[in-house]
Amino acid sequence: MGLRDKYSQAIQTAKGIGMQGSADERDGKLYFHGTVNSQEDVNKIWDAIKTVPDWRNDIVGDIKSTGASAPKATGTSGSSARGSSQNTYTVKAGDTLSRIAKEKLGDANAYMDIVNANRDQISDPDKIKPGQVLRIPERG
Repeated sequence: MGLRDKYSQAIQTAKGIGMQGSADERDGKLYFHGTVNSQEDVNKIWDAIKTVPDWRNDIVGDIKSTGASAPKATGTSGSSARGSSQNTYTVKAGDTLSRIAKEKLGDANAYMDIVNANRDQISDPDKIKPGQVLRIPERG
C-alpha cells in the first residue's frame, strides 16, 4: 500500500476543505503542502493525518492558513509577516526551539510559546526531530 492510500482520509479531508496545494509521495515520504483559509482548517487536516499512528515517519507537512482574520501580506519576498497568523514550521536537522522562536517570533526566549502550542507532540523542549511539524503561535 502506498502512502497516498494510507493517508487517503487526510487527502480527502484536505480536498474537502479546499486546500490549495498537493500531497506528493517521494523518497518514502508523503509531502503535504498547501494553503487553507483558516487555522481551524489546518488543524482538521493535521487531525486526519494523525489518525495514522506512525504518521511522524511518513509525513512532511507545510500547511499554512491564509488567515481570514488577518489580511494576507502581498509581495513579500524572503521574509514573513511575523506573528500575523498562526502557521507551521517543519523542523530541520540542527534546529532548536530557541532558534525557531528567534526566526519565527523574533525572540529566542519565546520558545516556550512554541512548546505550549505543541504539547501534543513536545514532551521535552530539548527533543525535537527533523520532519516534525510545529504550530507557530501568534505573538500578542
